[in-house]
Amino acid sequence: MSQTTSELAIRRTGATQPFARGARLSGWIDRHLHILFPLPALIVVVAIMLYPLSYTLVLSTRNYGTNLRKYNFVGIRHFVDLMQDERFIDAFGRTFYFTLLTVTISIALGMLMALIMNRDFFGAPVVRTLFLLPMVATPVATSLVWMMMFNPTLGVLNYFLQLVGLPPSLWVADTRWVIPSIVMVDVWHSAPFAMLILLAGLRSLPVEPFESAMIDGASRWQMFTKITLPLIRPALVVALMFRTIDALKVFDLIWVMTAGGPGYDSETMYVYAYNNAFKYLNLGYGSAVILVFTLIVALASVFWVRLRNREWI
Repeated sequence: MSQTTSELAIRRTGATQPFARGARLSGWIDRHLHILFPLPALIVVVAIMLYPLSYTLVLSTRNYGTNLRKYNFVGIRHFVDLMQDERFIDAFGRTFYFTLLTVTISIALGMLMALIMNRDFFGAPVVRTLFLLPMVATPVATSLVWMMMFNPTLGVLNYFLQLVGLPPSLWVADTRWVIPSIVMVDVWHSAPFAMLILLAGLRSLPVEPFESAMIDGASRWQMFTKITLPLIRPALVVALMFRTIDALKVFDLIWVMTAGGPGYDSETMYVYAYNNAFKYLNLGYGSAVILVFTLIVALASVFWVRLRNREWI
């Protein structure tokens, strides 16, 4: 009898062990669902990003010949040469000049359009849709249409200038106006995206602060600067972050419209890297430029994300 009782106890203990292990595993999964669910997507994204970044890093340490088959290991020499390359330094400054202009103007114009579209008027849905059409246009097609408009002799923009008594312009063929001309196209293409983000922020604002301000006799400008801007600041930072990243890596507009010309007056870092890697077949030097450019974009992203997460935002 005692032996039978002992065997039953052993059998019961052994039978409950799998259930105990299953319960512990289930509990561990429940506690780490926030990691396990996004983990497969994270692994795929990291793998997709890691391979080209690693390969670019390897290329930046090599100096290839003209046949692109033989190479010499040069270490960090390309990065050292970049710091002494006047053309790279000019492209660096030109990139930030272009980014500053297009981000500032597109955000300001997007805010103005969002304030107008936030009002309820007859045909508002149709007008909002029309305002978003430039955002869905392909950049290459947009660039080709604008190049026709920029034509010094046949373009419609010079025709409008003559109508108001202004002299015609060479636009992208003028070294002074090539960057502002490209900025004009980029703003036309990207301002609706900024408007969309800011309009979503405006739609989420509470009405009580504005009603209190109207009762106290505040003007529209005071309500905008003291109430709207502080409350919409999270959406504004998000719009600034996306526009900064997009402006830094603009390539298609510049390449189709000017290919970095006239001369090198519209050559940004992205265009300079492309010219070195695929036009001059200097893969190592072009890869070094791309890595520096990637670092700048990453730092800009980290800056805006940290600014977005600050408590006063």
